[in-house]
Amino acid sequence: MKVKVLFFLLVSLQVFSQENWNTLLIPKELKEKANSVVQYQKNEVEIVSQKLYKITTKKVVTVLNEYGLNNVDAREYYSNSEKINIIEATIYDAFGKEIKKIKRKDFVDQSVADGFSILSDNRVLYLDYTPTQYPFTIVYESEKQSINTAFLPSWYVIDDYFESIQKSEFIIKFPSDLGFKYKEHNFSQFDIVKKEEAGVLHYSIENLQALKPEDYSPAFKNIVPNVIFGLEKFSLEGVVGVGSTWEEFGKVYYDELINLNTEISPETIQTITSLTQGVKDPIEKAKIIYKYVQSKTRYVSIQLGIGGWKPMLPKDVDRLGYGDCKALSNYTRVLLNNVGVNSYYTVIYGDSNKKDLDKDFVSYQGNHVILTIPSEQKNYFLECTSQTNPFAFGGDFTDNRYALMIKPEGGFIVKTNEFKPLDSYQKTTGKYAIDKEGNLKASAEMKSGGIQYDNRSPLSRINDEKQLHKSYKNRWSWISNLNIENIALKDNREAIEFIENFSFSAENYCNKAGNTLYFTLNVFNKNENIPDKYRNRKNDFEIDRGYYDSDEIEITLPNDFEIEFLPEKVDLSTDFGTYSMSIEKRENKTLFYKRDLTIYSGEFPKENYEAYRKFRELIAKNDNLKLVLIKK
Repeated sequence: MKVKVLFFLLVSLQVFSQENWNTLLIPKELKEKANSVVQYQKNEVEIVSQKLYKITTKKVVTVLNEYGLNNVDAREYYSNSEKINIIEATIYDAFGKEIKKIKRKDFVDQSVADGFSILSDNRVLYLDYTPTQYPFTIVYESEKQSINTAFLPSWYVIDDYFESIQKSEFIIKFPSDLGFKYKEHNFSQFDIVKKEEAGVLHYSIENLQALKPEDYSPAFKNIVPNVIFGLEKFSLEGVVGVGSTWEEFGKVYYDELINLNTEISPETIQTITSLTQGVKDPIEKAKIIYKYVQSKTRYVSIQLGIGGWKPMLPKDVDRLGYGDCKALSNYTRVLLNNVGVNSYYTVIYGDSNKKDLDKDFVSYQGNHVILTIPSEQKNYFLECTSQTNPFAFGGDFTDNRYALMIKPEGGFIVKTNEFKPLDSYQKTTGKYAIDKEGNLKASAEMKSGGIQYDNRSPLSRINDEKQLHKSYKNRWSWISNLNIENIALKDNREAIEFIENFSFSAENYCNKAGNTLYFTLNVFNKNENIPDKYRNRKNDFEIDRGYYDSDEIEITLPNDFEIEFLPEKVDLSTDFGTYSMSIEKRENKTLFYKRDLTIYSGEFPKENYEAYRKFRELIAKNDNLKLVLIKK
């Protein structure tokens, strides 16, 4: 009997001394609305010196269904500057029984170069595992080191939507003489435990239920808790620097990365001097140079060692005719300088989802480079990678966000230009006729500016007529039997306006019931977007960009039909925008339909979300108003 008891105790001790990844032990509430559960995660960063840091990672994630596969994140990037010392994974079934061990050789190893890349030493190792059943658990472990202490890993408490956290911790160790700093975001509504000792900072959190995305939520990084870290004494590809202010930081950037060699060929200098001869206005000169660069160069991605941060030499761009955002921006800067126009290399986050440089945290930030030309009236921001953009037009890729302008004397935070609602316009003037059989014949001219120009102008670069017609049919998806008869497009890059002239017809556009025809009044521009309804919304909401739509349409009705009634005029005015719609009866069986919609950008409290949703609901309702015609 004593032997049996001793055996039981030994077995029990062994079980509890080992990690147990049985999914039955995960609290029920953490599985609710979750595709995956992080049972345990630990990231530990050690800053060894100004020129070296190491990071070890352990992540135990239980994948509950096929959607949770996207939350595994078992991958590491590496290059000549970043080395992977350890990478491995172990797969367990639902009961915590080991299924498979995955060593480094079993991870997929491939270049991260995209289709535009010509040079890259950046690669990625990632786990490609196809499960035979759900749930299952992956224990993923890695160790990396990097010489680039200018970029320290951040801590995001949550990596993905629909993922719960059972326990997560982050530890960072740092020497006292490198000017270590950090900044916390979005901590107020989360129970995060923080411990700070000499040279060590430790964060942890437990039992965090999965977050679900909500319409119009702010960017993910503005919702979830996260911490960014930096050093005042840093290293980038072996180039050491010190920067406690943006001025100091920018000075290092200018001297060590972008202004070491500004030589270009005498032939090019002669060409641009000739092109700008007699032109005195700096902005007019800049337009000529920008057009020259667009015609001479093309964009490619270069991610080779320090080339990931330092531009190619201007003379090489000049000779080869290609470069990445850094190279093309710097090349344009050098050309402008040679014709007497000052411009400045500017680091920014380029993305249609707006992201600011954190202006209160001096560090290497950003993923893109543009060029800034200051003038008395405003700053002009040049997107030098595009062969089609109008001068000083970056669209939604670089609008309305903080960036770092690099001048010889240092770095300065600037904000790129914002598109106001009236700047991002779409103005439609047109007409359509309904015949006695209920068929439709329509034509219109549509002019778009600002962000709406950005959205529409790519149509002019579609050379396939079938593809172009398909795009318009998708746009007017509410019109059955649509037959596009003519499309004429004009991209006015000087005025930054896109003009569309089109005509189309549709058989049986109207619904028939005996001697009655009824049809939707708004043929050209229905806005049917109604945000989702939430019983208990969690997040505040944000309208990224405002815009303005104006429609003036003449409608001709069939002779032998009478209007049953005319809808009343609609005027809506809210904190989120305005909407008006009116129908005026004119002579000779014609109506004049006028519609104006303005949406404001802004950040709003979650308590106002339902009011915004109802505003959009009313817009959709009025855009779907039907006119009833009765035969005499």
